[in-house]
Amino acid sequence: MQIYGFGPVVNDQSRILILGSMPSVTSLNQHQYYAFYRNHFWRIIFDLFGEQYIDNYSKRLNYMLSKKIALWDVVKSCIRKGSLDSKIKQPLVNNFRWLFYSYPKLNQVVFNGTKAKQLFYRHVNKALYNQKVCTLVPSSSPANTKPYSLKLEQWKKVFSESAHFRVVSAK
Repeated sequence: MQIYGFGPVVNDQSRILILGSMPSVTSLNQHQYYAFYRNHFWRIIFDLFGEQYIDNYSKRLNYMLSKKIALWDVVKSCIRKGSLDSKIKQPLVNNFRWLFYSYPKLNQVVFNGTKAKQLFYRHVNKALYNQKVCTLVPSSSPANTKPYSLKLEQWKKVFSESAHFRVVSAK
């Protein structure tokens, strides 16, 4: 079945772009990034900064933007049955030329999982990201069975190395 993702969540202050592959079935049905309750994405975002999780989706997006973080997926549309990245067929990627031109302060790309990284490098012109820092973090998906604490530790390492962020130290 042909499916379509969402537009970017970004503003003129965004410095880091977090890229997933394609929203899950639950996310598509709820029209929200990372809507599946077992996905760790939103918990990670709030734990990075030692903040209390916000249940309201619009407020979560605003919080993320206040931290200079943008959000999008590599894939604009594809054929996929279910939610697994391994089931993505015939991907059409988003317009990164437009994004990076429109938001020139985006200087770091963080791939939320290996599939996002693979698709990006395979389908996006290298000239568009050649001057950007590109980093892989463990997927926040429940399909990635690493313990939450290990995922969070690796996300914190990436964000703490960025000049734009002050993350909360591991306890």
